[in-house]
Amino acid sequence: MADILLVDDDPHLREVVRYALAREGHTVREASDGLKALAAFEAAPPDMLVLDVLMPELDGLEVCRRIRKTSAVPILFLSSRGEEVDRVMGLDLGGDDYLTKPFSTRELVSRVRAVLRRVAPTAESASGLEHGPVRIDPAGHRAFVGADELTLTVTEFRMLQAFVKHPGRAFARSALVGLAYDGPHHVSDRTVDSHIRNLRAKLRDAGADGLIETVHGIGFRMTEAP
Repeated sequence: MADILLVDDDPHLREVVRYALAREGHTVREASDGLKALAAFEAAPPDMLVLDVLMPELDGLEVCRRIRKTSAVPILFLSSRGEEVDRVMGLDLGGDDYLTKPFSTRELVSRVRAVLRRVAPTAESASGLEHGPVRIDPAGHRAFVGADELTLTVTEFRMLQAFVKHPGRAFARSALVGLAYDGPHHVSDRTVDSHIRNLRAKLRDAGADGLIETVHGIGFRMTEAP
């Protein structure tokens, strides 16, 4: 069971979400604004953040931006704004999932369970994967370019793992969604492109530019000869 930091300025919503997650066996800590969230995170990094976007003091997007400088902890955004541009912005900054208010606690618990399941190592993924300078440690949920460790979100990690496991294979966007998310999940092409854009940037910054190619009319692939 996970240690979850719940950040929202609405005390009633926090009470409802805390109760739902506690029933699942999770430990839930709370913060009512972005500054308190950062303080709580620095004091004791959680296993996951459930993070509201619109808050006083410091909004959720800025909280995510600062946390992503040092941590790949899973982040599920909550927001009353459901426009695609807002979802894409949250994912561009490193969020792993996005849930629009109002939502059912059942859906929230399901999303949290899915994100945590994607981070958990499994016995069948114990062996490492390598392709050119990229090395994947599935059991430790870590990725490297040479000796440098990449800071990836859960979704970025699973996409990179699929590319490294099948170099040269062209993945449609829908196939990447199936690999990166557990269970049925409606994710737009723009959202997938956002994850790929972030992944490419992190590979480029680590000195592994050009590994992920666009296959026009299909999707993306990792070059066979890096």
